[in-house]
Amino acid sequence: MNTIHLSKAEFLSKVYDYEANPQQWKFEGDKPAIVDFYATWCGPCKALGPILEDVAKEYAGKVDIYKVDVDQERELAQAFGIRSVPTLLFIPASGEPSMAPGAPTYSQLKEIIDKQLLK
Repeated sequence: MNTIHLSKAEFLSKVYDYEANPQQWKFEGDKPAIVDFYATWCGPCKALGPILEDVAKEYAGKVDIYKVDVDQERELAQAFGIRSVPTLLFIPASGEPSMAPGAPTYSQLKEIIDKQLLK
């Protein structure tokens, strides 16, 4: 499975419906996920793309990898306070999500997935 580009409507149904539950995180997915908030003009975002594709293949069926173009989905980026790209949202199957700005390496991503998302 490759990375999946999400619109706001898809984000609300697959990740988190912040309109229906603005005060409480309620994950809509059935397995851990990573959401990459990116922009097409962003150099580090372009470098991170192939890394996320590799991670998506390695963890297929275990972790969903989503991408949100902040220029196309401004409201979604604003709802999550995205100030720089890339910013990754790490979502465990249960519990609270965490965010990290910047482009981690392949090994850093694997470590986050193994220690935070698949623990």
